Amino acid sequence: MKESRRHAEASKLVKQKSFDIASGIDALLSLPKAKFDETVELHVRLGVDGKNADQQVRGTCILPHGTGKELKVLVIAKGDKADDAAKAGADYVGAEDIISKIQGGWLDFDVCITTPDMMGLVGRVARVLGPKGLMPNPKSGTVTMDVVKAINDAKAGKVEYRLDKTNNVHVVIGKVSFGKEKLVDNFNTVIEALIKAKPAAAKGQYFKNVAIASTMGPGIKINVTL
Repeated sequence: MKESRRHAEASKLVKQKSFDIASGIDALLSLPKAKFDETVELHVRLGVDGKNADQQVRGTCILPHGTGKELKVLVIAKGDKADDAAKAGADYVGAEDIISKIQGGWLDFDVCITTPDMMGLVGRVARVLGPKGLMPNPKSGTVTMDVVKAINDAKAGKVEYRLDKTNNVHVVIGKVSFGKEKLVDNFNTVIEALIKAKPAAAKGQYFKNVAIASTMGPGIKINVTL
């Protein structure tokens, strides 16, 4: 695929350079702008072997300035927990009726939260939710009896980080419109969470490569040592 002129020009500005986070965000914000508010992502290659159970890296953190996206939250629950979810601002609440909708192809939500007693029911659509990254999981705080906290966390900008098959982590840290200060804060929050999640079995350099990029922009290498 031919590289666009805009992307080629942007690449020249940051090619073969590495930055501290403040300078890196400055560089990202100085790139030619797209016609929409681009998402900014953090990409980290970690010095771990995800094939080993004792070197898995997975968790969540709440970005101090959110992700810039209004998340639609689905809660699968019954009784009092369903009532609590509705009062707490869940966009959708249900049980068997919701499962039927998902089986019919409906996926108009960004986060799925459920109570432990409903996991058997949710399991019916695991093959649908799993590949989309929507399957509730205790490790991400989306299988819980405290549905109110889970909803509030999701709405506040909670993000999940987890290793992919190539030992990389990809996390949204905001929008270009956030500006430097907010993006730096969100970046640092994720990096601190990754440091805390470092497996005891991990040896050598932990942060192999760290980069940030906007939706239409090139990767910008950031110096992070650990």
